Amino acid sequence: MANKILIIEDEKILAGMYQEKFKIAGFKVFLAGDAEEGLVLAKKEKPDLILLDILLPRGNGIFFLEKIKEIAEVSSIPVVAFSNYDDIPTKQKAKELGARDYLIKTNFTPEEVVNKIKKYLK
Repeated sequence: MANKILIIEDEKILAGMYQEKFKIAGFKVFLAGDAEEGLVLAKKEKPDLILLDILLPRGNGIFFLEKIKEIAEVSSIPVVAFSNYDDIPTKQKAKELGARDYLIKTNFTPEEVVNKIKKYLK
């Protein structure tokens, strides 16, 4: 059975590109455009991993990390933050809230992101 990944990303072109890359790699992919939609999809689909943008409308990635910890059935899903917001306090806060990693989008090709995520699912 394919691993399920939830990508929470408000830039539609970027979300679509990553959706395609993960599908090619054999993942079942769900997309959310903001933190609130992400919480709803996380509860509904129970993905194996969440790839989370930090700068989002209607509650940012930090808000999402705080909220998901309050929902027992999804609080243990690994989350990898994924942003171009290269801010040390934000990175520290994301890690404190349980993010497994904080990837800067511009530092990785889409293939490298897929490969990094695969490592978290082993």
